[in-house]
Amino acid sequence: MARRIKVVIAKLGLDIHWRGVYLVAQFLKEAGMDVVYLGNKFPAEIVEAAIEEDADVVGLSSLCGNHLTLGPIVVEMLKKKGLNNVKVFMGGVMPPEDAKKLEKEYGITKVYLPDTPMQVIIDGITESMQGTA
Repeated sequence: MARRIKVVIAKLGLDIHWRGVYLVAQFLKEAGMDVVYLGNKFPAEIVEAAIEEDADVVGLSSLCGNHLTLGPIVVEMLKKKGLNNVKVFMGGVMPPEDAKKLEKEYGITKVYLPDTPMQVIIDGITESMQGTA
């Protein structure tokens, strides 16, 4: 049996909007992924958890405007730790041009904006892991 996709998912920084990310974590679990929900964490804590949990994917949620500051720090810290194979996904409320910038310039695998169907997120994570086992 193949190993389930391991996802570490967190709110970036002190963002108090937790319901959406908690629901995403639950849907990913129901889709068969092994999910560790961290709650509110800063980049170093998220990266440390990714190492401890042997994560395949890091999921970040941002609804308070810290997506362009804290998100790229997570990617950079993962690279510095040699975790180039860990995919980083982000969801939240942000201008679409910021989402594109995060994907093209800062190494975020995919950014999901509001109203993205849950199956699109599940499929995006699953497809990103194909061929990496």
